[in-house]
Amino acid sequence: MARLTPVSAVPEAAAAQPSQPLRRRLERIALWVGGVALAIFVLDLLGIPVDDWIRDLFRKLDEIPAWAIVAGVVLQSAQTSLAAAAWWGILRAALPQAGVPYRLVLACYAAAVALNSFLPANIGTWVMLLMFTTLIAGATFAMVFSGLIVEKIPFTILNLSLYLYLFLSVEGSFSIKLGWLSDHTGLVVMLAIGAIVLLVLLARIFWRKLEGLRKQVVLGGAVLRPPRRALRDLFLPLLGSYAARLAIVAVFLGAYGIPVSFHNVATVTASNSISNSVSATPGGVGVTQAMNSVALSGEADAATATAYSISQQLVTSAWNVLFAVALVSWVFGWSGGKTLVESSYTDAKAKSREMRSKRKREREPPQAK
Repeated sequence: MARLTPVSAVPEAAAAQPSQPLRRRLERIALWVGGVALAIFVLDLLGIPVDDWIRDLFRKLDEIPAWAIVAGVVLQSAQTSLAAAAWWGILRAALPQAGVPYRLVLACYAAAVALNSFLPANIGTWVMLLMFTTLIAGATFAMVFSGLIVEKIPFTILNLSLYLYLFLSVEGSFSIKLGWLSDHTGLVVMLAIGAIVLLVLLARIFWRKLEGLRKQVVLGGAVLRPPRRALRDLFLPLLGSYAARLAIVAVFLGAYGIPVSFHNVATVTASNSISNSVSATPGGVGVTQAMNSVALSGEADAATATAYSISQQLVTSAWNVLFAVALVSWVFGWSGGKTLVESSYTDAKAKSREMRSKRKREREPPQAK
C-alpha cells in the first residue's frame, strides 16, 4: 500500500487546502440527503423495509429519556478520548522523534471504535493499526501490534476480574456462548498449558533469528519503562476510560428503572465484553442481548433487559459513527479521511485473511514426500 502523508506533514497539508465556499458545501449536503432519500425509496420498492426500520429506530429513541442520551453521548466520548490518550502515550514512547499529535491518534482510534460497532471480528482494530503504520513516520506493523498488546494489559486485568465475578455470581452465564468450554474444563486447561509451553519453546528457538523484529516489538512496549510513565500515560487513561464504560451502563440501567448496583453494573459490563470478544456478529448483536438478559435475571424481566441492551447499543454505536466521521473529517479532510479509511480497511481485510490462511496452513498435517 502506498504511504499517505506522514504525520509531520498532516497539519500543513490540511492548511494548504483552500476552504470550500459555503454554497458548495450546502450543495454537497443537499445531494447527500437527496441520494439517501432516493436509495431508501428504491429499497422500499424492492421490498426491503428500510423505511420501517428507520421508524422503529426513532420509536426506540423516543423510549429513552433525553438525559440518558446526553449522558451516554458525553460518557462515550470520554471513554474513546481517554483510550486514545493511552494510545498516544504508547506511540510517543515508541517514536519520540515523530511528534505524534493527539488529534491524529484520537481520529484513528475513533474510526476503529466506529467500525467495530457494525463490522464483525473487530476488523476496525486492524484498520487503526494500519492507519498508524501509514501515517506515522518510522512506525511498523510489528511495533503498533505490540503496542496493541500493551494497551490491552489494563483492560484484560479489569475484564478478567469482572468475568470471574459474573461466572461466580450469575448462574448459567458461562454456558450461553461458552457451553463447550464449561463442559470440557479439564481439556481447556490442558490446551492452555500446552499453548504456553509451545510459545516458550518457539520464543527460545527464534529469539536470535528474529532480532530485528524483537526490536520493533520492544519499541511498542516502551511506555512500560519507567513505571511512572506507564502509570501516567497508560494505566490512568485506560482506568478513566473503563470508569466511563461502567458509568454508561449505570446511566442506561437507571433510564429503564433497573437498579443501579455494583452487581448489575459489573455483570452487565462483563457480559458486554464477552459478547464482543467471542461473537462474529457486528458489535456482538444478539449475543449481547442474551448475555444481558441472563446477567439481569432477578433484577428485571427479559423484555426490559432486552430493551435496555438494545437502546444502549443503539445510542453508543450511532454516536461512535458520528464522532468518528467528525474527527476524521476534521483531522484529514473529508476526501483524505475517506481515502485513508477505505485503503486501511482494504489492507486490514487482506491482513486478516493472510493471518487466517497462515494459521490454517500451520494446522494442516505435513504432506508425505
